[in-house]
Amino acid sequence: MMIPVQKIKKVKTEKAKKVKTFDIKTRNENGFLLEMFKGNNGKKTEVYLSCAKPGAFKGYHLHKLRAARYVCLKGKMKIILYINGKKEEHILTPENQIRLYIPANIPTALVNFGNEDGWLVNYPDPPYDPDLKDEQVDFTQEELDSGEYLRKL
Repeated sequence: MMIPVQKIKKVKTEKAKKVKTFDIKTRNENGFLLEMFKGNNGKKTEVYLSCAKPGAFKGYHLHKLRAARYVCLKGKMKIILYINGKKEEHILTPENQIRLYIPANIPTALVNFGNEDGWLVNYPDPPYDPDLKDEQVDFTQEELDSGEYLRKL
């Protein structure tokens, strides 16, 4: 009996886009974003890694259309959210194995309070689409504390 030979698909490589990120106030580099997986059309990012250097603060921002799903692979990350004007904090580490879901329109900040780079994997829903302009809105601490950000939603 002959075993049919399977057609082997070609192995391929793709360049993974890496973008440096910067603190809004100081303009100092505070980490990077790395596209880990793009959808079939190669346009929308379905999974990315957000890296924050030790002591880095990334935020505050929200996405008008996209939810976030964070899992921490490395480091100690504090995720600060403003939900209906109230501050909420979540600690993510590789040890506590928490997957944090953040709906659209929730102001969010990421803080690395550890001594090594913090790595968060994000599975955005829907995937990141570079054609959607003005989908991300940035905020100051003052706008959040005063509730002014609620008028921008």
